[in-house]
Amino acid sequence: MIAHGNPRYDDGVLQSPLMAVRSLWAQRELIRQLTIREVLGRYKGSYLGILWTFLNPLILLSVFTFVFGVVFQARWGRGGENTAQVALIFFAGLIVFNVFVESVSRSPTLILANANYVKRVVFPLEVLSVVVLGSALFHALVSTVILLVAVLLVLGHLPWTIVFFPLVAVPLILLVLGLSWFISALGVYVRDIGQFITLFVTALMFLTPIFYPLTAIPQQFRFIYGFNPLSYIVEDARRVLLWTEFPDWGWVLVGTPLSALVAWLGYAWFQKARRGFADVI
Repeated sequence: MIAHGNPRYDDGVLQSPLMAVRSLWAQRELIRQLTIREVLGRYKGSYLGILWTFLNPLILLSVFTFVFGVVFQARWGRGGENTAQVALIFFAGLIVFNVFVESVSRSPTLILANANYVKRVVFPLEVLSVVVLGSALFHALVSTVILLVAVLLVLGHLPWTIVFFPLVAVPLILLVLGLSWFISALGVYVRDIGQFITLFVTALMFLTPIFYPLTAIPQQFRFIYGFNPLSYIVEDARRVLLWTEFPDWGWVLVGTPLSALVAWLGYAWFQKARRGFADVI
């Protein structure tokens, strides 16, 4: 594939965020095609094919309901919760975290796995991170639909605050993109980064309030969670999808521009580092 509109650096001058957005927008058709191929390719050769996109979260939700609700009899501490409601709380948090882990975990080998794009064709390598994120968002969307159907069955209504969910997702998307660009470029030069990311993602899963509420954390350690942006995003997702509450506007107003800064810096690092990809690969 040959794509045009690839961003460039002139005399080492960093392009503006607007130029970066315009460059990605110019590649939107390529991104769409590659994302579709990425989604369909995951289940290529399986008997059920794309149906696994719906079956996986459905089975996971059922397992959550049984293990955490029936076996552990877990409660969240908001009062009046039953087994199914606790499972939905866990599932909502995992939807957000899975977007992060699916994109970031693949980042260290993303360029290495597509070395033919580096050596043989003129190709906008930065779109690879967008494609992986697009695939993760598609699966998250399917999981969210299943979650909302379950919410309707369990609670008897849908929270009207779900209209804020796209707003909640923006910081997540920007954060994941920035980290993916940075890690994928670094992974070309430092192959050990993949081992570190595996440990990092595992640790982060337990340091993010997915399977426990923030109120369960001793007061002297809660400040640590303030440095974890996923904590805010997970909590906001639950507020708007389950509890008919507004998102944390303070985080939205601060976290969105901070995440945009991470995305821009990650993009800038990627464009600067890509100059040596062909020599290293």
